[in-house]
Amino acid sequence: MRRAPGSFPMISEIDPLTDPRWLALLARSPGASAFHTRGWLEAVYKTYGHKPAALAVSGPDGELLSAVVYCRVLSRITGRRLISLPFSDHCVPIVASASDLESLLATFEEKAGVDNCRYMELRPTSMLPFVGSKWKASENFYLHRLDLRHGAAVAYQNFHRDCVQRRIDHAEKEGVVVTIGRDPDTVKKFHELVLHTRRRHGVPPQPIDWFTNVMDCMGERATIRLAYKAGQAIAGILTLQYATTTFYKYGASEAHFHRLGAMPYLFWHAIQDAIARGHQELDLGRSECDNHGLVTFKERLGAKRSPLVYLRSPAVAAEGFSRRLWKSSIAQTACRYMPNRCLLGLGMLFYRHID
Repeated sequence: MRRAPGSFPMISEIDPLTDPRWLALLARSPGASAFHTRGWLEAVYKTYGHKPAALAVSGPDGELLSAVVYCRVLSRITGRRLISLPFSDHCVPIVASASDLESLLATFEEKAGVDNCRYMELRPTSMLPFVGSKWKASENFYLHRLDLRHGAAVAYQNFHRDCVQRRIDHAEKEGVVVTIGRDPDTVKKFHELVLHTRRRHGVPPQPIDWFTNVMDCMGERATIRLAYKAGQAIAGILTLQYATTTFYKYGASEAHFHRLGAMPYLFWHAIQDAIARGHQELDLGRSECDNHGLVTFKERLGAKRSPLVYLRSPAVAAEGFSRRLWKSSIAQTACRYMPNRCLLGLGMLFYRHID
């Protein structure tokens, strides 16, 4: 507790996996996302062992008013740190007032000191007041969002004519079939595509347990779509749903089938489904600023770009550990050519120590 007994509001650490007040807070908070949900937090914990917690402001009746959710990442390789939130594109502090935010950040800093952490990290979607001089930008990305409020016809009209509309039409003419699933066979096929895609990019794949746990823990809020040609899975995307937003999280494909337009076709299916559900937005997630191909693809879907800046205190590194390491040509070449078993093993080890 940060405040003296009998004074309100009170700040305490809670367990969002078990505290029933967490669900009530999310339900009335417009800033809550799929990354705040109990299912997502549980998947991170089950896969990587990062225990979730939240610093929360409560009123006199015990109701939660504001909170910052985070995970304790305890690594002998990359150090101890508090991240809000690992494996999440963004995670906005849920706050009812500027004073709550100021108090929560001060308590967050105290917690990091007590836990002997190298740093703490926030991943807001916009700049925060009261972050103080200790908080510095650590990584810069783009966040893309697609407005779905005007319906499917307008969404399609806003697609780039040559690079999206014609590729969707081509996929239909080529007989590309899209399936939706959450079952183990769908996860397995998607993970095979992830393995091939990550190898092509020169980075380790996430372990299959991660995708299995996301599907199990998120339940109906997680969906895998696979595109097939002649019975072969050639592309796939994993999306999450929360409130009135669909979140695109992962995509993978077989390079020699790109000409069929499977990825634009998958997104078109996801967009139509989101609109049918009454969703107002497709959150296309973060992109590295120098990944011009991915940025261009998202903008050709009609998405709008905004800056996504991660904040650290203290600012111990200008760039994330994983991106510094895997941008090296030696590491990328090794990943492209090592046997599958070795690459999968590397992914199992690698993702436990990065975020």
